[in-house]
Amino acid sequence: MHLIIPYAAFADVPQDTLQQLQLPHLRQLLAQMQCVQRDETGDDVPHLPHERCQARALGWPDAAPWPWAAWAHPEQPGPQAWITPCHWQIGMDQVVMLEPARLQLSDAESQQMLEAMQPFLQEDGLTVRWHSAQLWHASGALFENMPSVSLDRVSGQNVKPWITNGHMPPSLRRLQSEMQMLLYNHPVNDARMARGECSVNSFWVHGAGSMTQPPAVQAHSVVVVPTLREALMQRNLPAWQAAWQALDQDLLAPWASQAPPSDLRLSLCSETRAHTYQWGERSWLQRLGAAFQKTDTAAALQALTSP
Repeated sequence: MHLIIPYAAFADVPQDTLQQLQLPHLRQLLAQMQCVQRDETGDDVPHLPHERCQARALGWPDAAPWPWAAWAHPEQPGPQAWITPCHWQIGMDQVVMLEPARLQLSDAESQQMLEAMQPFLQEDGLTVRWHSAQLWHASGALFENMPSVSLDRVSGQNVKPWITNGHMPPSLRRLQSEMQMLLYNHPVNDARMARGECSVNSFWVHGAGSMTQPPAVQAHSVVVVPTLREALMQRNLPAWQAAWQALDQDLLAPWASQAPPSDLRLSLCSETRAHTYQWGERSWLQRLGAAFQKTDTAAALQALTSP
């Protein structure tokens, strides 16, 4: 079992916030485990550390695209991708994507927009099926070797560098421009703007690629915990603390109640780093030191963001 906890810490979290976190079960687990892998991800990498952890845990090579859409739909042959409708705030030098969940796009709104876009998508050889309000499943040759940028990487960020640095094929950039014009006067957007809500004025393609071989491990043995994401995206410290403490009580408590199995791995991830822990046999000196020295969870989380 590999537990991956994204957004376990973030760069501007105050030290006293970490100190105030009461995470007894995480402390108990870390006291019995050792850090066996450290991964640091730069701003120019198209995936965040928790996504890299998950891909590696599934046995996917770093050099190939990580086909998250194909992984979710293994019965669909060929290259695939996810498409997420979104809102871009366009400025002089930046194009910032609003966190898609903040749109609170309804199923009906999402379906109407996809229906309006279908002729243009089909003209470019794309077959797109509605999956959920924020996820449309697409297939087409365009996604075969596309180095797509993950949604978590660009949510709330400037997407302009990722559009212009070769990650997006010219035909897809053209399609994006056409869809911006199509959606500008779409009735769904007219109604949303009349209610004071943000319009849907673009889309993002992510998780592109082909599933050339099944994952090296069973998918259910790799668990990515989504609990902390929403609070982190909103930089809501009280909500993030509450979510962490609930996660500690609900998810980690059963694992901490007994000696961690030798195959348990725990990855704590920030937006720049991932530290992976695993149970390991300790020397008598290490066990003696652990008995007298209390494991500091605040330090373990701070290490995910320290320079």
